[in-house]
Amino acid sequence: MRPTSIIYSTAVVLTALFLVLLPAAASGVAVAYAQNASRRAVFIPQWHPQSQFAGYYMAYEIGIYKKYGIDLEILDGGPSAPAVKALEEKKADFVTLQLSAAIERRAKGVKLINIAQISQRSAILIVAKKKSGIKEVKDLNGKHIGFWRTDFDGILRTFLHKHNLKVQTVPINYTVNLFLLDGIDAMVTMWYNEYYKIINSGLDEDELVKFLFFEHDLNLPEDGIYCLEETYNRDPALCRDFVKASIEGWIYAFAHEEQAVEAVLKYMNRAHVTANKPHQRWMLARMCDIISPQNSKSSIGDLLEPDYLRVASILSEFKVIDSIPDFKTFFINQAAKDVKK
Repeated sequence: MRPTSIIYSTAVVLTALFLVLLPAAASGVAVAYAQNASRRAVFIPQWHPQSQFAGYYMAYEIGIYKKYGIDLEILDGGPSAPAVKALEEKKADFVTLQLSAAIERRAKGVKLINIAQISQRSAILIVAKKKSGIKEVKDLNGKHIGFWRTDFDGILRTFLHKHNLKVQTVPINYTVNLFLLDGIDAMVTMWYNEYYKIINSGLDEDELVKFLFFEHDLNLPEDGIYCLEETYNRDPALCRDFVKASIEGWIYAFAHEEQAVEAVLKYMNRAHVTANKPHQRWMLARMCDIISPQNSKSSIGDLLEPDYLRVASILSEFKVIDSIPDFKTFFINQAAKDVKK
């Protein structure tokens, strides 16, 4: 056979092979494209931008989500854009929610799951002025205590029952003014939020006494990462990678405080939320205390069953839910890992 015939025959064979493989190659490209497209995700925190969510903002800003192959869009949460509603309506793939709110929604039929319990400690505390004569928990008996008007008060009532206290609860808005003006003896606050407003209003910490719930055997973990069951079943790898990237964002935020605060301020300004840099710096430090407490028995991402049952039992006791959702179907840990400052 002449060389030209060999070349011709080889060309025919290669052409035929190419035609055979082309559909498979095209199919492979289509699958790869589909997989890439499926890596898009939408995330909404449950409140306005603030350092409570610094880890997610940092993971986005420095490209950690992209490193894990996630094309993420972060939307602003808050009263006008409830995260749980966005999740239910499938307008968001991932959200943060307080554990109590998530248990309530699950008990009422929303198939959401906790894929990472970010906070490991309750940030709730009761604060009082020492001049009021309150030095110990028992001194709260008979006092007027302010509690947020729109929130479920079972947590406070559980604290009072546990310590055999009878008090007069006073409904208040998210302001510390009544406390500052001595209109109430004490008030429930969040450690990273209203408590800071109090000490930034002219009162020194040594003038105050605070009762952190987690120090009084009432640890109620709060923020966690949630998705729908169908999202997890469809793409567990995406859920795992989102959690891992978010945790890395928290690690970075705690190690680079000023950069993290600047990123938070950027999102606050975008959402037209009043920004206070010292407050956001304080909040970030408290988030570290809450997310990665020293000597904790659990790691970031973990939800201990006793903590879960404690929160769920309070909701059940006060008839917020009819039954307690099964822990094993509610919580699927995707990445437990310590975050140290």
